[in-house]
Amino acid sequence: MEEIPNLDLIASDGATRPLQGESAYERLREEIRSGALRPGARLTETEIAQRLEISRTPVREAIRRLEAEGLVAHQPRTGAVVRSLDYPEIMELYEMRTVLEGTAARLAARAASPVELEELAAINGEMTVAAGQGDTAALARLNRQFHRRLMDAARNRFLLRSMATVESTLLILGPSSMESPERAQEAVAEHSRILEALAARDGAAAEAAMRTHMERAQRTRLRMLRQDPDTDAAP
Repeated sequence: MEEIPNLDLIASDGATRPLQGESAYERLREEIRSGALRPGARLTETEIAQRLEISRTPVREAIRRLEAEGLVAHQPRTGAVVRSLDYPEIMELYEMRTVLEGTAARLAARAASPVELEELAAINGEMTVAAGQGDTAALARLNRQFHRRLMDAARNRFLLRSMATVESTLLILGPSSMESPERAQEAVAEHSRILEALAARDGAAAEAAMRTHMERAQRTRLRMLRQDPDTDAAP
């Protein structure tokens, strides 16, 4: 699942052009992921249409699509808002992520090609450089690439579909845990242990290393939420 640059605003001649239906959806989804649109934020068709310089129709379609994905909810007298996750939901979400990512690592130990293993190692190498530079944006992007490539290497389409649902819901939590410099350094080291198990074709060790990785990511996420004065997701 290779990441494609967002070219929504660039025409073939290099000039900017207005957002349209699919582009409006991608923009709002990215704003949720980045935290620009936080849980509870109202999604007003008129305001969004004016801000993105498009008609209300593609905005309405984008909001409906986000609602179908569980990222947006409708509240009485308020309308469409970015959905919030409570503490039990976050725990369940990470529990499922741990199961799926751990299974992917076990399957990838058996099915990943040498080229895929080299690519995973290269991505983690780039993460090492980004961590040293404190480039949190690059770290978040590379971390997503690492996990998506590993999921592809597992060679299981049903696992991919399940993980897509989890990844979509994770967007509600906002910025990546890679925002924490300490967590970024830990994640690179944890990726290295996963890669060692994959190279050894040791499925059990790869799954165990991935589960540890996910559990530590979960602890960091909960700490971030406790430090956020605008969230009520912490216990």
